[in-house]
Amino acid sequence: MQARMKNPAVLVPEAMQALMALAKCVKKDTLPAKTLGLIHLRVSQINGCAFCIDMHVRELQKAGETNERAFAVAAWRDSPLFNDAERAALALSEAVTRLNDRADPVSDEVWNEAARHYDEPALAQLVMSIATINFWNRLNVTTRQVAGSGW
Repeated sequence: MQARMKNPAVLVPEAMQALMALAKCVKKDTLPAKTLGLIHLRVSQINGCAFCIDMHVRELQKAGETNERAFAVAAWRDSPLFNDAERAALALSEAVTRLNDRADPVSDEVWNEAARHYDEPALAQLVMSIATINFWNRLNVTTRQVAGSGW
């Protein structure tokens, strides 16, 4: 497989700087790093972004996450490996990523469950993180970035 072009953010340095600044903002200590890694992996799986799936599995491994949990993210609803807060974050991630799949894309049930586990600053970080990984997935899938290539 070959990329169609370099990643657009690499070709537009100002965009890369802005995206890196955004990433830094949404990686604050409000949410556990492993939770962020899990949602980034799940969103990337939904969007079929091989580049990001590869990257986020590697990041999770470096952060000490088990392969068992990384492999189970795709089936988190049926796995006993995730706690209630992680499940709420994963459900919100799926809802935000699949906005067009249902009439009420982010239902009160999904939102309220997330709000039960996370305060407003953490929810803000979560929503911004989900939006950011969706953005990266769209860049990478559109331009067919190759997994493991590191651009």
